Amino acid sequence: MSRYINPYTDFGFKRLFGEEANKDLLIDFLNTFLPERHRVKTLEFRNTEQLGVIALDRRAIFDIYCEAENGERFIVEMQKARQNWFKDRALFYAAFPIRDQAPKGTFDLDRKVWDFELKAVYLIAILDFEYDKDEERRKLQRNVKLKDQDGDLFYDKLEFIFLQMPLFKKTESELETHQDKWLYFLQNLEFFTSLPSIFREPVFERAIETAEVAALNKDELVQYEMSRMVQWDNYAVMKTAVDEGTAKGMAQGMAQGMAQGKAEIAQSMKKDGVDPKTIAKYTGLSPEEIAVLE
Repeated sequence: MSRYINPYTDFGFKRLFGEEANKDLLIDFLNTFLPERHRVKTLEFRNTEQLGVIALDRRAIFDIYCEAENGERFIVEMQKARQNWFKDRALFYAAFPIRDQAPKGTFDLDRKVWDFELKAVYLIAILDFEYDKDEERRKLQRNVKLKDQDGDLFYDKLEFIFLQMPLFKKTESELETHQDKWLYFLQNLEFFTSLPSIFREPVFERAIETAEVAALNKDELVQYEMSRMVQWDNYAVMKTAVDEGTAKGMAQGMAQGMAQGKAEIAQSMKKDGVDPKTIAKYTGLSPEEIAVLE
């Protein structure tokens, strides 16, 4: 196992940026991409599960959802695989922190009036794939805002920042900006054996300390192993589906790969003496499925 966590796993990404103790890392990362007028000084994490108005509404699960001291909202996503309707999904997610700003409950209009003024909403998506396939349109970073037919800015409080990580090709000797360093750090963290000298800054020293696999407790290590297994399974399934060239193979392979991966993880946890409730929590298997594992 590598010395440092893989930040492209769900566990690794949230370990690095989604914990209360690591707010400084998230703030530094966000400010690398935000315009000066929207730079973050402090923030608080919000519930990543945003439910619709009624129980039947669809729900959105974000990797990280936070709010700055001035009320501006930020969604930070790690997207590991290409999917249909990706841009639609990004718009759907952004709708939740917009709607979340409306006053809750009923109120007396004579004493309290809401004039629909909104705080800025940003969605920062770190993509482990390329969604721009046309060579002339491929960009490492794409900032998207609402503009009119002449290309003039229409609204500046909703912005999408897409980072197509496979397009980041710089080597360590070519790093120039703080943004370059963050992108290289995320792309290569799992392969570090120690912190390269160019990253000898407090924020990266904190980040790599947080990423030490040896610092994980038993439960965290189980979560990380499961997260890595899911990542490997997804990659293997997608590669198999591409090789087979059929949508049917994709669906069947995904289901089989995920089921087998969960069973193997549950089996290892059971051998290590982890109680069935904890196994069920981290694998999604039922008590009956866990009971028959040897």
